[in-house]
Amino acid sequence: MSFLQSRGRVGRAILLCALAFRISFAQTSAAPSGQDAPAEAAHRARIGLALDGGGALGLAHIGALEWMEQHHIPIDRIAGTSMGGVVGAIYATGMSAAEIHALAAKIDWNQLLRAQPSYRELSYRRKQDARNYQVGAELGIKHGLSAPNGLNPGQGVGLLLDRIALPYSTISSFDELPTPFRCVATDMLNGNEVILKDGSLAQAVRASAAIPGIFTPVQINGQVLADGGLLDNLPTDVVRDMGADVVLAIELGTPKSDPQELQSLTGVLSRAVSIMILANERRSMPLADLLVEVDPGKYSINDYSEVEKLIQLGYQSAAAKSAELKRYAVSEAEWQKYLGDRESRRRPRQKTVDIVQVTGTDQKHLVRRLQNSLRGPLDLDHVDDTLNLVTGQGQFDRLGYEGFVQNGVPGLRVVAHEKTYGPPFVDLAVNVDGSGVAAFDFAAGARITFMNVEHHGGEWRNDLMLGSSNLAATEFYQPVADTHFFVAPYAFVSKLPRNSFTGQTRVAVFGDERAGGGLDLGYTFRRRSELRFGYQIYSGKLAPLIGSAGLPTLTGSTGEFRTRYVWDNQDNPAIPRAGTRLVATLSRVLQSPGITSAFDQLEVQTSNFIPTGEKTSIFVDMAAGTTFHGTAGQFQVFSLGGPFHLGAYLPNEFVGNDYAYTLLGFRREFYQLPQLAGKKVYWGGWYEAGSAFNNSDSLVVRGSANAGIIADTILGPVAIFGSVSPTGQSRVNFSVGRLF
Repeated sequence: MSFLQSRGRVGRAILLCALAFRISFAQTSAAPSGQDAPAEAAHRARIGLALDGGGALGLAHIGALEWMEQHHIPIDRIAGTSMGGVVGAIYATGMSAAEIHALAAKIDWNQLLRAQPSYRELSYRRKQDARNYQVGAELGIKHGLSAPNGLNPGQGVGLLLDRIALPYSTISSFDELPTPFRCVATDMLNGNEVILKDGSLAQAVRASAAIPGIFTPVQINGQVLADGGLLDNLPTDVVRDMGADVVLAIELGTPKSDPQELQSLTGVLSRAVSIMILANERRSMPLADLLVEVDPGKYSINDYSEVEKLIQLGYQSAAAKSAELKRYAVSEAEWQKYLGDRESRRRPRQKTVDIVQVTGTDQKHLVRRLQNSLRGPLDLDHVDDTLNLVTGQGQFDRLGYEGFVQNGVPGLRVVAHEKTYGPPFVDLAVNVDGSGVAAFDFAAGARITFMNVEHHGGEWRNDLMLGSSNLAATEFYQPVADTHFFVAPYAFVSKLPRNSFTGQTRVAVFGDERAGGGLDLGYTFRRRSELRFGYQIYSGKLAPLIGSAGLPTLTGSTGEFRTRYVWDNQDNPAIPRAGTRLVATLSRVLQSPGITSAFDQLEVQTSNFIPTGEKTSIFVDMAAGTTFHGTAGQFQVFSLGGPFHLGAYLPNEFVGNDYAYTLLGFRREFYQLPQLAGKKVYWGGWYEAGSAFNNSDSLVVRGSANAGIIADTILGPVAIFGSVSPTGQSRVNFSVGRLF
């Protein structure tokens, strides 16, 4: 063989190699987006995973991923919808299945999925709204009377996703994640499917999981995005388009419907949505090379409290397909290389914040506050707490954050979302106290609040209640500069029923009419307490409405100085689990109908809840009032009787210059209401003892034993209970509205 012949063969070999490389490169370049990151071993297929949506059932994905990792099955592409998108995104950021398992187990899902900041995170003014107007449906009149476009803005879920996605805030595509990722959403404007592949990872996942009517839709690039499960709940086609050679899918099944559930409107609508989603899943299933089917059995999409059981269910479902899945397992050496490549693409979380930007609002006071609070070492718990407290002021439905770099300097960008329907805001109330037709008090009304009047923090509050009890009131609340001091002039007109007794016999019902106003100066101690001092003057009339003819009518003006302190550390305005509320009022009455000289009064009320277990709390209420240096007028007497004020007796059955009252009881949770109906139902029992008297010689202690049901509903707390006294008086009481 000549040198030329040898050189020709070598040249042809080189040419063939070059051609093969070029073809390979061309195929790679022509592959769909995501195929160039990360590089997989040339001798194995790229494996993609599609994760089904399904609320709490999506926790099963974690168990299936754990099984796959334990058996060395690499995931090179991942896509999900709704809860599948949440789990998929977390996995795509580089967390192992075991790390996701640990994260899911420590999450308080009730807190994460709450519709608004917790009661303790609300500002003091918003606490007052929540306590006095307890219908769980805030409205607004910014563009005419309207409601939010979702029951839950997703603040808790959003902050969790912001935390996880923070290191990847600056990526240009989700292909740059440790595992390339996609999620699916639905454009509510045109009904099109939207595949989210870049931008804010946290916002993309929130959009994919925004169940219409439940979670607020997410606006991205002019699109109004909601849950992708409406169109593509099992995105096997998306995974295939990402360049996967093999598509694995985890399908969560559809919980079986109880025929009894179809007897209600909500049950029928819920089942209709499930059937619609099942239809698009059936179109997606044949596109998978291997389908892992999870049978939800007794579990539902709301069973977030069953984290461990659902994760185990996913693990067992993958194990049931072990023979088929193990065909995609790799050797130990290949597995370690896969883990190393994935870890090398994982980004560390930034440690400091040198620049703070705020978008979505032009409130300069808020911008200054966030810049001062968040700059410095990055503490994500502090970031979450700060943003929750800002949300608790009432003008924003959610606040999130993302990282950025400006001229090499790390920064944090806070993204604020102002409520679209207000201010002004409208809070509603329904108040009922009754124990039969003979003792029934009903009122319903609203509070309209204008915010940022004059400058930041200024509010104009207007109340209107109509029914057996009537109230119209207005208050202009204005902070002094940027301090916690405030000034609050107010005016009111009210008419309330008041029972009149001779002994234990009700002889009449009086109308207690008042019209006047006052001016308060005060100081708000952050979120928990407020101190007020002011002067109030009103014209009053006490006249019989029902009862014997000839009863006297009392009219005249009342003027008094009043100091009032409130401490509120309870965790719920309706039915607390823990915490203390204290109200202390000191009054100096200068003039009032029927009095001959000025007198002083002091009243202290406290309500204390102490948890004794996960579902049980004991509660202790105590109250006392006294009149110093004289006799109280008819407009200032203390009274007892009625639900939660000696329930075996009628309202106002006992009156006097002084009173003392105590209550000891317990409540235990036994039922979770459907999401649209409210929160929890409790059973409980409590014993009350108290007396209203004019001097210590006339002190007679009355008692009332009570037992019944208390529910935290969308209309506010509802209580139905029986009451009986040691002397034989008994009543069945029904209450809606503030109880404790």
